[in-house]
Amino acid sequence: MSAFLLMFFTSVTAFAQEVANNGVSPAVMNDQRYNRAIHIMAMLLIGFGFLMVFVRKYGRSALTATFLLVSTSIPIYIYAKSIGFMGGVSEEVEKLILAEFGAASLLIAAGAVLGRLKMPQYILLGLLFVPFYMFNEWVVLGGGLGLIPAKTVIDTGGSIVIHAFGAIFGLGVALTMTTKQEFEKTIEADATSDRYSMLGSMMLWIFWPSFCAALVTPEQMPHTVVNVIIALCGSTIATYLFSVSLRKKISIADIANAALAGGVAIGSTCADASHTVAMIIGILAGGLSTFGFAVIQSRQQKWMKLIDTCGVTNLHGLPGLMGGLAALPIIHGLNMQSQLSGIGLTIVIAFVAGLITGKILPLMGRRTEAYDDAEEFIDAE
Repeated sequence: MSAFLLMFFTSVTAFAQEVANNGVSPAVMNDQRYNRAIHIMAMLLIGFGFLMVFVRKYGRSALTATFLLVSTSIPIYIYAKSIGFMGGVSEEVEKLILAEFGAASLLIAAGAVLGRLKMPQYILLGLLFVPFYMFNEWVVLGGGLGLIPAKTVIDTGGSIVIHAFGAIFGLGVALTMTTKQEFEKTIEADATSDRYSMLGSMMLWIFWPSFCAALVTPEQMPHTVVNVIIALCGSTIATYLFSVSLRKKISIADIANAALAGGVAIGSTCADASHTVAMIIGILAGGLSTFGFAVIQSRQQKWMKLIDTCGVTNLHGLPGLMGGLAALPIIHGLNMQSQLSGIGLTIVIAFVAGLITGKILPLMGRRTEAYDDAEEFIDAE
């Protein structure tokens, strides 16, 4: 009996200490994180999935590829972390959220070559991407190889290690895979595909606060959530204004994509920036992203001789790098050398990894017709 009472009081004491340290019990913390994890899953499958159906004849393929990429990457990440690869994580829901972050970065990378891979190649892309992603995450955030002291790079919502990494990796793949035939083929959209793409964009917009606040402390969560919403509002307004200014009429592609740039750019500083700064970051990111879609993208294609199908450079690459740099004047006591090193290493690792992956994927062959469901789907027109 005395042994039982000792165990009981020890457990209660540990529980009380946990509550005192974190403000909430472990069970409540896990429940809160689970809710955000499900929000992120909705972003991955519905948000990213429908955002990428803007290609008129490639909707079935885009949604199926999204399913396969998420289903490939999440188990690999979880298994790898469970055995301590690139730093282990013991808490199950936290491990799931980190795996979802990796899946989001993978979907960003896949967006650069969307429509130009066979379905098995999307699976292979996931198999190759996750170890590179985990390596960069370990080096930049976890102090891997001793290049950057652990936890000195500020990237709460993944502007650098999720968004910029995925975009630059995708560019590396596209650079080594884009054929002359694909370069000359027009990527077609219509009113229906654009409406579905807007549905995906709005789904991402709604749940983006959960993405950025997924692993912050309970005390930081309210401020983080409001910051993300404010930044998204800023980028949405800026996208409309810049789209009309640059194109004379509204481009639905700008609205569906660049409106999200505020969520990308606020990621690094979402828990620390003031609401006013969050709005400024959102406006700047929306303007930068819209300028990218309207002006930079066509020049990038000619200069780099590649096709970035979804324009991930403009939505995730440039705003992601901007978000990482925004931490320099915003975060008091920031190790600037670590922050700049983290950004630089992410660019190098992502691009080199993308180039390597782009050399491996064609070993499985190439599509005969890009951006068309009919090559792989029954009854596709």
